[in-house]
Amino acid sequence: MKKILVANRGEIACRIIRTIKEMGYIAVAVYSDFDKQAKHVRMANEAYHLGPSPAKESYLDIPKIIDICKKHKVDMIHPGYGFLSENAQFAKAVSEANITFIGPPVEAITVMGSKLAAKEAVKAHDIPMVPGTDEAIKDVATAVKIAKDIGFPILIKASAGGGGKGMRLVENEEDIESQMQMAISEAVSAFGDGSVFIEKFVTKPRHIEIQVLADNHGNCVHLQERECSIQRRHQKVVEEAPSAVLSSDLRAEMGAAAVRVAKACNYSGAGTVEFLINDKHEFYFLEMNTRLQVEHPVTEMITGIDLVKEQIKVAENQKLSFKQEEIAMNGHAIELRVYAEDPMNNFLPDIGTLNVYKRPEGPGVRLDDGYEEGDEIPIYYDPMIAKLVFYGKDRLAAIEGLKKAIADYQIEGIKTTLEFGTFVLNHPAFISGDFTTNFVKAYFNSEALKNEENHVFPAAAELLKYLKNEKSSQIVINQ
Repeated sequence: MKKILVANRGEIACRIIRTIKEMGYIAVAVYSDFDKQAKHVRMANEAYHLGPSPAKESYLDIPKIIDICKKHKVDMIHPGYGFLSENAQFAKAVSEANITFIGPPVEAITVMGSKLAAKEAVKAHDIPMVPGTDEAIKDVATAVKIAKDIGFPILIKASAGGGGKGMRLVENEEDIESQMQMAISEAVSAFGDGSVFIEKFVTKPRHIEIQVLADNHGNCVHLQERECSIQRRHQKVVEEAPSAVLSSDLRAEMGAAAVRVAKACNYSGAGTVEFLINDKHEFYFLEMNTRLQVEHPVTEMITGIDLVKEQIKVAENQKLSFKQEEIAMNGHAIELRVYAEDPMNNFLPDIGTLNVYKRPEGPGVRLDDGYEEGDEIPIYYDPMIAKLVFYGKDRLAAIEGLKKAIADYQIEGIKTTLEFGTFVLNHPAFISGDFTTNFVKAYFNSEALKNEENHVFPAAAELLKYLKNEKSSQIVINQ
């Protein structure tokens, strides 16, 4: 049987290991000192020590991971997301060691890893682009001129950026110099690359992404969209599929554009093309993530396609087993990222012990997690504990089902985003589908959360009741 090593930890390692074992392959885990007794280690068929707890000495140690693979005759490596998942040097090292990398070609990772290179790659393929620069900006005078040409507000963005790092919103000329210096400094610190560029800030933006899947034989399909506009610090917290605002025509148009982006870099495997949509439903290419996304479960729930299984099959050089017209979209799924964070304190990470940890269960509930009761939440890694997903026959059923699942999910010992999830699901803007990436800034603070706990959203209750009785309402998703 083939051995597949998962170069990751936590909930995503557990999720990947589950599919590896379902396919009849041997799942190999790696772990740091802290993770010696972790859930993903216990789930795997084999597990090997990487190094000390800090990620740079364990999960980011490329030579050590390759050595483990060679010593234990590993056939394939799945990087998950985060850590080395979009590291072109890692993908190259894996290939040079004659191990199959479960991911796209090195060239695709390299091109799409730079926002400027990505824009250059796709601009000849009829992909709508946000007005801005196609190359790095190196001086303030040039930045001022460009900003005046495209109009304020603007975004200064790190070319190698992600997760909101190296990104600054500038609303007037006086702030350009200071914000540009801050963006460059943060980009150098986070990515080792201080290249920044300028884009027009899209007002009332929604963040819509398209899941794509391509094989090594020229076939490429999209698996519909995900709505990812509920964010804090430019990072997603609540995602859903499908979006509440896309018409069938717009969905098809964006899907076709995403496929063209994938083909522009000779992509293979699972990837995600991200777009911004304005209040006129005009869409613009944002970036491509060359890996599995955190929010991939909502796509799996509405399509019935196991994306990890498809990644492995593509890596084995198999052709896609379905065509675009064969991909169905049924029901609605919403995901809450359950972070060890304190929403009442600007979502600052929290650490501690899971004194109580009781999972929600029942039809429609999916929980991808990496912890057990009694486990400790560490300071070394991303604070995500789990992905809580609910699948329902329509959006309203998914909202109600996820609210119940949150209520049934008992976590004590640390602060989490569970209450924030309930706040979002109860808010009239979310229920109606009329929200943007500014949702948190516009509606959420500690006082708002306290009010929600005291049931100060009677309008939301009335709206939900109305929508249940009016299935023909335009707010109900056109599927």
